[in-house]
Amino acid sequence: MGQKNMHHDGAGMLTDPVRNPQTAPSGVRTKRAFILLLLTLVLPGSAQVVAGNRRLGRRALQVTFTVWFFVAVALVLALTNRALLVNIVTNGWASFILMVVLVLLAAGWALLFLNTLRIIRPPLLERRMRPLVAGLLAVLMVGTSGGLAYGAYMLNVSRSAFGTIFASGPSLDPVDGRYNFMLMGGDAGEDRTGLRPDSMSVISVDAKTGKSITFSLPRNFQNAPFPADSPLADIYPSGYNCGDECILNSLYQTVMENHADLYPESADPGAEAMMDAASGILGLDVQAYVIVDMEGFSTLVDAMGGITINAGGWVPITAGEIPGTNRHYPPDGWIPPGTQKMDGYTALWYARSREFVTDYHRIARQQCVQQAMVAQLDPATLLTRFQAIAAAGEQIVKTDLPQDQLGSFLDLALKAKGQPMERLTIGPPDFGTAADNFVTYPDFDLIHARVAQMISGQAAAAEEAPAEEAPAPEAPAEEAPAEQAPADDSAAAPEAPTDNSTDIGAESGAVADPGTAQEEITVEYLQYLAEIQDDATLSTLLDNNGVCSPG
Repeated sequence: MGQKNMHHDGAGMLTDPVRNPQTAPSGVRTKRAFILLLLTLVLPGSAQVVAGNRRLGRRALQVTFTVWFFVAVALVLALTNRALLVNIVTNGWASFILMVVLVLLAAGWALLFLNTLRIIRPPLLERRMRPLVAGLLAVLMVGTSGGLAYGAYMLNVSRSAFGTIFASGPSLDPVDGRYNFMLMGGDAGEDRTGLRPDSMSVISVDAKTGKSITFSLPRNFQNAPFPADSPLADIYPSGYNCGDECILNSLYQTVMENHADLYPESADPGAEAMMDAASGILGLDVQAYVIVDMEGFSTLVDAMGGITINAGGWVPITAGEIPGTNRHYPPDGWIPPGTQKMDGYTALWYARSREFVTDYHRIARQQCVQQAMVAQLDPATLLTRFQAIAAAGEQIVKTDLPQDQLGSFLDLALKAKGQPMERLTIGPPDFGTAADNFVTYPDFDLIHARVAQMISGQAAAAEEAPAEEAPAPEAPAEEAPAEQAPADDSAAAPEAPTDNSTDIGAESGAVADPGTAQEEITVEYLQYLAEIQDDATLSTLLDNNGVCSPG
């Protein structure tokens, strides 16, 4: 009897279609093949436990469940402590270990799929089903192992970029609940001596909410004071006040050439000096800097796939300078008004051109470009264009922000994306007019008061946020620029007259309908005026080219 039962059980094993498909009907073999592929996709190792090498399958399942555990932990961190998760991923050693793990998982998953193909036994399938099973296997391997391998590659690209761009110094602590960063657009072309930061602004970010304010500093700002603890306070006890030669954007190169020894521990004494000057001007503690090479800025915009700007007026693409004069040849082209997607070349000139208008028009356009880049650098763009963006960043960005704190700053950036960025220009139209030389003889008490007012107003708004969040979406960012904010303070209002703000800092509603005069303007007419050097007419026609908003 025992022998009979043993024979029966053995026969049952031989006819089991899962482990012995050779005795199964053709349709069952096909179904078995697809099920085993699905098991390897959803639960790697389960196909081996069911129909192949059980020992291999059990080990693969152990790895699978371990990976699921860590993925669950990562999801919990993403919901509860996103900054910690990003800090782990961007940490040098942690990212290296993660990269190695991804490579090993990619190889292991690929081997499991190949082992599953062996278990399927393609010769037992109908001839017409064999290429279908093989094709599905290839697709699944590309989607799984290929995806993990690409993730490892992207992680390696990010490690290289982060290591090149960011510093390895100590973490920064917020000052009075805020981080203050100085952003400079460096212009170090072949025709210039050293770096000249023509674009300067301080980004002040609430450390909890991510709400931010951009304080733009004109390049020709004079008499910048230095904090008492700055080494430049002894060199310039009355501020940077040697006349027209001491405009703000000359400070960087002056320090690099004459006073670099005052900042012995700094990799960039010029940037440290600019931060000290910005701290004195604004009454804030500026903690770190970011320098963007404007010559390479177009590469970054192209890497993003372009940016959309709602431009208000015609902007000239400046041609070369006429030798022996302070004039330029007629423009190489013109950027028209209206909403448009700009490539890197166009965006660069939109941000840097100031021909026929003032520096304050350019500052307003630079603010719009900054806002557009922040708003349009979304996760989808990062994912699909990460390599190009990272490569561009390595070439054009220099900063002393600590890499170990990158997660915190990225978390703040994500919080800031969904909120309007307030703006204040330390000059016209927010302080004085172009005619009264405010930037030559600035009122620092007034500047400090207005800066403090904006920051305290933002903090008060954050405390009242639950009661005010409902109506907020009705007012888009561009309809409430920071230039408007001080209007509630009667003491500050005289320094920012409304007639000026309509010229440069007007609301974006004017952009959509530039008016009949703008509609009649043509490229040919503007070029003719430039050729005959009618700067007065051009200045009038282009006076609204600082009116803009992110598209």
